[in-house]
Amino acid sequence: VQLQAFGGGLVQAGGSLRLPCAASGRTFSGYNMGWFRQAPGKEREFVAAITRSDNTYYTDSVKARFTISRDNARNTVSLQMNSLKPEDTAVYYCAADTLTIARSGAGVGYWGRGTQVTVSS
Repeated sequence: VQLQAFGGGLVQAGGSLRLPCAASGRTFSGYNMGWFRQAPGKEREFVAAITRSDNTYYTDSVKARFTISRDNARNTVSLQMNSLKPEDTAVYYCAADTLTIARSGAGVGYWGRGTQVTVSS
């Protein structure tokens, strides 16, 4: 499966952004999907994931602010980010796998190119 994330940009603290990720190449509904991010000088960090059966899980720092969703008809997974903080600044990556998306990112089979999100204070 090929993944392409969109929607990054510059936003002020407290603002919102929506990151869609378009998937192509295989049966999208058969994949678990996730979002990770990497800030400058830091390791890649798990953000959120959604399973084939629409179960979701998040890292604690984004709970109640971010929402992951999927649209199998349009082969997209989206990350709605509200109440953004400067510490959310990072390159955000979409990920997919037929197995459970591990919070470590280990073993994830497919990664998209990242999209930059910058939150100004």
